[in-house]
Amino acid sequence: MKIRTGYAITFESPNPTPMLLMLSVHPSRAGDLLTSHEIRFDPPLPSRDYPDRYGNTCTRIVAPAGLVTISADFIIQDSGEPDAYAPDAAQHPVEDLPDDVMVYLLGSRYCDTDKLSDTAWSLFGGTPLGWARVQAIVDYVHNHITFGYEHADATRTAHDGFMQRRGVCRDFAHLAVAFCRCMNIPARYCTGYLGDIGVPAVPDPMDFSAWFDVYLGGRWYTFDARHNKPRIGRVLMARGRDATDVAITTNFGSSRLAGFHVHTDAVA
Repeated sequence: MKIRTGYAITFESPNPTPMLLMLSVHPSRAGDLLTSHEIRFDPPLPSRDYPDRYGNTCTRIVAPAGLVTISADFIIQDSGEPDAYAPDAAQHPVEDLPDDVMVYLLGSRYCDTDKLSDTAWSLFGGTPLGWARVQAIVDYVHNHITFGYEHADATRTAHDGFMQRRGVCRDFAHLAVAFCRCMNIPARYCTGYLGDIGVPAVPDPMDFSAWFDVYLGGRWYTFDARHNKPRIGRVLMARGRDATDVAITTNFGSSRLAGFHVHTDAVA
């Protein structure tokens, strides 16, 4: 299937402001692009890309004083298949994990495992190892947190989300990631596009989405604690330890978000 997706984000800055953008499709999906994937700027301005330590594409700009709109619109090929389901996927002993996976067992800025370890073991210590344990974590987080855009808080950690029991998709992902790491299951945070493809459309404005991957049976599998069901049409943009590593935009100065629109639709 083909998916048309993109965005238009407008900032207003009182002074020229350096920005770091993570708005490109992840390099692992570059071969699926059917049209040019170009970040456009209005007014036009220079930009430079570089790969970060997690393999994501980062874009550096200096936004001018006043308004600047950052946008893209492209079509990408997708398998049309839902997230993989592998109930027999086994959990690895920590000593057998690949070196490059170990970082995803560690606590991070928003996944404060030190505050959640005892809780995680009390909740999930009796569950079967592997896929079933991850699914138990996802079920718990899905039922524990109430979703609402009005609950968005850029400073909320996994422990905060556990205590407050409300949040947006990033809070579901952070809590599930933290619980998995507490249980010695490598987990990484992901962000990208996820439209209402194969499911009833919701009236809320389209936004970027957060989910997570876990390392089981020698590979990474996708889980989504907010939706708690396999979904079709995920388009990965970036992945890392938590939202710190994959922030859509990071502004090194004063800037006001003046406009935000995301679209993701199946092409007939």
